[in-house]
Amino acid sequence: MSNLKPEEISSILKSELENFKTQIKTESIGTVIQVGDAIARVYGLDNVMVGEIIEFPNSVFGMAVNLEEDSVGVIIFGRDNPDRNIKEGDIVKCTGKIVQVPVGEALKGRVVNALGVPIDGRGPIDTDRFRAVEFAAPDVISRQPINTPLQTGIKAVDAMIPIGRGQRELIIGDRQTGKTAVAIDAIINQKGKGVYCIYVAIGQKISSIVAVAETLKKHGAMEYTTIVSASSRASASSQYLAPYAGCAMGEEFMFKGKDVLIVYDDLSKHAQAYRQLSLLLRRPPGREAYPGDIFYLHSRLLERAAKLSDALGAGSLTALPIIETQGGDITSYIPTNVISITDGQIYLEGDLFYSGVRPAINVGLSVSRVGGKAQAKAMRRVAGKLRLDLAQYRELVTFLQFGSDLDKATQDQITRGERVVEILKQGQYVPLALSQQVLIISAAVNGYLDDLPVTQLKKFEIEFLKHMGDTYPQVAKEIDETGDLVSLNADLLKKVVEEFKAEFKKK
Repeated sequence: MSNLKPEEISSILKSELENFKTQIKTESIGTVIQVGDAIARVYGLDNVMVGEIIEFPNSVFGMAVNLEEDSVGVIIFGRDNPDRNIKEGDIVKCTGKIVQVPVGEALKGRVVNALGVPIDGRGPIDTDRFRAVEFAAPDVISRQPINTPLQTGIKAVDAMIPIGRGQRELIIGDRQTGKTAVAIDAIINQKGKGVYCIYVAIGQKISSIVAVAETLKKHGAMEYTTIVSASSRASASSQYLAPYAGCAMGEEFMFKGKDVLIVYDDLSKHAQAYRQLSLLLRRPPGREAYPGDIFYLHSRLLERAAKLSDALGAGSLTALPIIETQGGDITSYIPTNVISITDGQIYLEGDLFYSGVRPAINVGLSVSRVGGKAQAKAMRRVAGKLRLDLAQYRELVTFLQFGSDLDKATQDQITRGERVVEILKQGQYVPLALSQQVLIISAAVNGYLDDLPVTQLKKFEIEFLKHMGDTYPQVAKEIDETGDLVSLNADLLKKVVEEFKAEFKKK
């Protein structure tokens, strides 16, 4: 028996009640009313936000994309039928978080999926920083004009279709014409230049993604590269999210004042994945069954590429989106959309590719609307003449199909054009330094190679560039460091080439 008096018990109870604190936790929950094809329609979720992460049973997650009057359309993440463990009547809940991915230095050298989860078997990513996959593009005041070149190491691109840091340059062409090879060469060429690279694979075969990873590793490029993989086996929702996830990873570095190069390979499959999701979400189809906001899909992604102002650290995000055409038709819906969003395009032509011109760049349909302002002075001096020579040669070759006697001036132009085309051919994964490009292109456009057989030009180029590197290392250093060439004028270059050519012919 307790000796406590009733009034003492009463005071103890009052004291306990006064000190008792309760925390009320509210959750916005809903019920799955329909599920299939990685899409769920959910009743409830009154306070849900667009882009919010939705949690399903069995640790399955999705993203709210359709907010309708009586239901919410949710795309489900995962691979190989991600909705297989979800059924009608399941309870789902809001997480209060917008879809985000891990960012930072820890992602360098890693292969991740569209949610930033590592899939390379090298353990978790050690970072505490995250960024939302959807982010407003920098406004006009936050940007500055593009004034710094981004060298790709490809002679035809750096000379005639130059790319500046912060630019959006489309790579477009039929399948199997070398689009990915151009982008991978550009990534490999950033070694030692302080540019962080991201390769986003959308709807590619897993074997193709593995081949890209192995190529980058072989050339030492994985040290500064992240691969975001949404393969053909991944769900349409993952393929839709992947480019935005890659862009968020790049923005983290851009806003820290660093330079980033991101490749979207390719946005044709991205558009198809979004069309699939939209039709399953019952959005009204428009032209070619694409939804009405398909233009906004890519514009809000590519507008995030920028060269930031000095006040914001002068970082840059350069985008190289890839679009696959059908039968060389660049006038179809998605290609024309992306062409109008970007600052130029590199058009790869099937006929050129199969005739042995690689990279198979069609100079007439390729253009860089801002890169010329960021082109190195040394290259700018030779590029104008190069483009003109090539354009005249293409016209003459077409004219010759009708058969005609040629005067000497026309024969000389054809001779020059043949050698320029041969010099612009370049092997895969062997990007050249700016100095090497300037020296060999200068020799070609000035006619110093006109008396050499076309079949010997490749051998001459290799030996000539080695000779210049060994005998005149200061010339290469001057071009690579300053972007200009003062010490080696046209007369001196001609003398050097003629001397080496005389030795070359003796072999």
